[in-house]
Amino acid sequence: MSTGSPSGSKKQLTLFTSELTGGGVQRSMRNLAVALTGCGFRIDLVVCYDDAVHRQALTAAGVNVVALTRSPPLVGRLLALRADPSALRELGPTVLWPLKTWSKVRYIAALRDYLAAARPLGMLSAMTQCNLVALWAHRLAGIDGRVVISERNMLSSFVAGHARKSRWRNLPALVARTYRQADGIVGVSQAVADDLHRCSGLARHVISTAPNPVVDEALRAAAATRSEHPWFAPGEPPVILGVGRLLEQKDPTTLVRAFAQLRLRRLARLLLIGEGPLREAMTQLARSLGVADDVQLPGWDDHPFSAMAAAAVFVLPSRWEGLPGVLIQALACGCPSVATDCPGGSAEILDHGRYGRLVPVGDVESMAEAIEATLDAPPNPERLKARAEDYSVERSARRYAELLTGQTQA
Repeated sequence: MSTGSPSGSKKQLTLFTSELTGGGVQRSMRNLAVALTGCGFRIDLVVCYDDAVHRQALTAAGVNVVALTRSPPLVGRLLALRADPSALRELGPTVLWPLKTWSKVRYIAALRDYLAAARPLGMLSAMTQCNLVALWAHRLAGIDGRVVISERNMLSSFVAGHARKSRWRNLPALVARTYRQADGIVGVSQAVADDLHRCSGLARHVISTAPNPVVDEALRAAAATRSEHPWFAPGEPPVILGVGRLLEQKDPTTLVRAFAQLRLRRLARLLLIGEGPLREAMTQLARSLGVADDVQLPGWDDHPFSAMAAAAVFVLPSRWEGLPGVLIQALACGCPSVATDCPGGSAEILDHGRYGRLVPVGDVESMAEAIEATLDAPPNPERLKARAEDYSVERSARRYAELLTGQTQA
């Protein structure tokens, strides 16, 4: 492992997350790294898992990517305990006793060594496991510098979804104890911040919010390009668009069923951009509902913006979210949107219905009706684009720079 940055640089900041590739969290951290570089900081983006394509793009933008090496699981467990020896009650069921501990613990040693060498002015981590590892590694490194941790999803929903495993069932107690060591605790939406407070017992006033860096020049430019998909050709039926991982949290099942109801009443097509364990199930469901010819699953697209700009309606059917960047992206492309009023930040992004219709989670009929109403009376796309600018990389970079340096940014 190499830091690639001069030790002790007063303008150096570190961002830490699990990997370069992946969903909205990874995209937002890449965007933030580039934006902070543009603000004059030296940025190390530290990850557990590397990716050559994203590394190349980040390096070209001036971001230094540091890939950590992992240690044996036992080393990670012992280092977590060494970082907080009096936390045996909280660490036991979550880290120490399970036969299989979580993978991020294996990167405590490498992150500790990186921090001791690089000594950044501030470090931001993203997602619960990385947040805990960041705080432990920083304490073990014995250095100054601020540590800001960011919660990106609904902790209570994660814990409820994994309640059968004691290591996750007991996670809120470990979070409550360890997060108090941070110089800043951030929720990416008011809903995430409120949920973290309720689930962990952390005082609400110590949890702030900061906008995710979603809208940048690359997104704005891509939204202006023409999609090559034949369904977007002039004279074709309107396309309903879904973008996201095909798994239970994102609930593509409700969207496919809602589309089938809509299709009984009018011509339309459904394009589901994404990959995941429910892919085959969605294909079979579309076939069983008689809409297979009007449903396509083209796989994952890291830049679905031209499709968003051309679609008639974007739909986010999730069961829960943190702050769904894909919904912000759709607004930035001027795409009329429908979303579930799920736990998380979707309602905040749409300002509780001002910028798009909200429907109950899992309600097929309501979703079909909302899609049809949006087709009949789409909002002004320029108004949607203006709303998305609240989540620009420029605004986000200023906010995170203040959190990481403790200084107001001009």
